[in-house]
Amino acid sequence: MRKTKIDLGRKAAGRYLLALLSGGMLALSFPEPGISALAWIAFVPLFLAAAGASPAAGFRLGFTAGCAAYAGILYWLNIVMTTYGKLPAAASAALYLALAGYLALYPGVVIWLARRCESKRIGLLISFPLFWVAGELIRSYLLTGFPWANLGYSQYRTLPLIQISDLTGVYGVSFLVAFANVVFYRIWVSMRHRERYPATALLLLLLLIAATMGYGVIALSRPEKGPLQQVLMVQGNIRQEHKWDPAFQASTVATYERLTRKGVESPGTLVVWPESALPFFLQSEPAYAARVKALAADLKSYLLTGSPAYDKEGGELRYLNSAFLISPGGAVTGRSDKLHLVPFGEYVPLSSLLPFVNKLVQGIGDFSPGKAAVPLDTANGKIGVLVCFEGIFPEVSRAYVRSGATMLVNITNDAWFGRSSAPYQHLSMTVFRAVENRVPLVRAANTGISSVIDGKGHIRGMTQIFEEATLSAQVRMGTGGTFYSRYGDIFALLCLAASIALGAESFKKKTFRVKRHL
Repeated sequence: MRKTKIDLGRKAAGRYLLALLSGGMLALSFPEPGISALAWIAFVPLFLAAAGASPAAGFRLGFTAGCAAYAGILYWLNIVMTTYGKLPAAASAALYLALAGYLALYPGVVIWLARRCESKRIGLLISFPLFWVAGELIRSYLLTGFPWANLGYSQYRTLPLIQISDLTGVYGVSFLVAFANVVFYRIWVSMRHRERYPATALLLLLLLIAATMGYGVIALSRPEKGPLQQVLMVQGNIRQEHKWDPAFQASTVATYERLTRKGVESPGTLVVWPESALPFFLQSEPAYAARVKALAADLKSYLLTGSPAYDKEGGELRYLNSAFLISPGGAVTGRSDKLHLVPFGEYVPLSSLLPFVNKLVQGIGDFSPGKAAVPLDTANGKIGVLVCFEGIFPEVSRAYVRSGATMLVNITNDAWFGRSSAPYQHLSMTVFRAVENRVPLVRAANTGISSVIDGKGHIRGMTQIFEEATLSAQVRMGTGGTFYSRYGDIFALLCLAASIALGAESFKKKTFRVKRHL
């Protein structure tokens, strides 16, 4: 009896080690180090661990893998919370682990449902990719949404593969990678246990990859048609502890002036300064406003700069995280307000019920969201401004493109992340916003990474982090009008609908049979 218990314990421990291996491989597939090939096999150890397990055990194994993955991907949250949020290390660790645990619920539920389906002879090849994409879609909206590190983002450098994003969004790439994991798992099982080789499944995978890559090659070969626009990204590298200190306002403005004058080579350039490059209200600082307007006029160029803003409504002030566009004539011609705010960073959810909770980052006060996606007009077309982590939300970019934007501009301050993987993870997601909508995306970051991405996803230039820098490039404005721009997440919604049907079927007593080799 004792030996039996020991054997069972060892078997259970082995299952959890396999789940942890899956989580570790998944984490390593994202930047940095960004070993993207691992994403194609990351779930194989988890499938091996869950084979023959009950649905409840499958949930625990999926949850374990998710905890390992998201703890590895999001380790940089501790830098934000301890260095800038001034939280004690213990409190930071608790919140970090709580978020990793929340995100781990998704793979836990996916494996739980997949095991239920397998018990009803519904194969993993059908259930897992559908459930995974459905989970990503739900995570993108639930509790304000946190679509960080969707599976497809791991492939951001494989350009032929990700061109289908103009049809399916990032979810199409996630589906393909999830599907491949099941096929490789079936191949492994067939070789280890001398079961029937999954020839049909492998053929289907090869056809999907061939079709995806073929579409990608054709998309990459199409010429771009929009007008050319000279752009200049200005990376001031202002230290976070100095950013909101009034004593450093003059030196901050002087830094951006100096870098801009040095970087602009011709009139008509679109100069982009980062989020909150001006750490004061441009609306109520006439001396600084005059300097910035004069700079644009001297250089005969458009200047887009981040600055907090305010509006008066019903006798009350609303604070906004905004970007102001200054014309070559030196006039403010437009303002774009951030639509999707960071909970606990820019506002406190349920603040009336949680008066003891302070924001984790410094700023002006609780921000309010903007009211609409309003592109800003330039001589060569309209630009849609994505402030900070708005770049990870496909629906925000779509809203700007549908409103006429032919270029997306991401202004951000990634100084919060320190020297970590987060700036690289952030950049990887913005590549998909360009491909989805077939418009260029340029990003100016206070401490980096500033970059220029064309409408096919090529990263045409990028800066190093924590350095003063400028990045000049010529980009071709997009034409928009992609299937994804017009119709959005149709593919993911179909996966969600199919997942609901499969989930409902898995709870029925009556079963139906799917061929085992699938």
